[in-house]
Amino acid sequence: MTDEQEIRTLIENWVTAVHTGDLATVLTDHAPDIVMFDVPPPYDGVRGLDAYRETWPGFFEWQRSGATFALESLEVTAGSDVAFAFALLRCGTPDENPSLRLRLTIGLRKTDDRWTVTHEHHSFPHDDVPPAVATADVRSILDHWTTDTATRDLDALMDPIAEDVVSYEVNGNYAGKPAVREVCKSGLESTTGPITFTTPDTVVKASGNLAIAWGIDHVTTAGVDTESRSTRVFTHTPQGWQLIHQHLSYPSTS
Repeated sequence: MTDEQEIRTLIENWVTAVHTGDLATVLTDHAPDIVMFDVPPPYDGVRGLDAYRETWPGFFEWQRSGATFALESLEVTAGSDVAFAFALLRCGTPDENPSLRLRLTIGLRKTDDRWTVTHEHHSFPHDDVPPAVATADVRSILDHWTTDTATRDLDALMDPIAEDVVSYEVNGNYAGKPAVREVCKSGLESTTGPITFTTPDTVVKASGNLAIAWGIDHVTTAGVDTESRSTRVFTHTPQGWQLIHQHLSYPSTS
């Protein structure tokens, strides 16, 4: 067996042991002075085999909820007494982003003709959207709703709406995209003349993969302008920003 094959087998056995919760095998072939940069804190790393051991019980408990930990790709480069490997792994529950991959880099050294892991670095790609970009994207959705309302393009209006959206409308509460679609369809069909929808003073605040927009909606039909208060919540998905909740109301006149 070549050094590369030996290291590949070592890592494959480690991945299998992590997935099955076999702590003894997870610790096998790891150096007493191992340093691990993990996804959670501490940010300066987990140092030493005892500290490394303590990171795993909580992870094993999470895996029992139905999570996957499986090797997808692995590359190994070995010298005479130092080696490194990098890999991508599926690590997540079924309801999480299926395209997300855990990134893994491993450093090894050879002592007494045996390869041992001296360093592990685990990370997920940082996919939070910068606030300025998120704000511009949400405003673009509102602008497109203005255009799509004027052209009565129901399909385009529905495109950025999540399947599990919950909408508190003026005339009732609606759950799910089909229900919200029927509300919009009814509104578009309620008049044959020009119809406009604008949100001129909407405020948008975004952080990470969540954005909230609030302001006054202006809807004009048959020359009559109606104003309603609106709060909308968007989340960023692999398909882009999607509306997951909105709340519309008129101020009380009593």
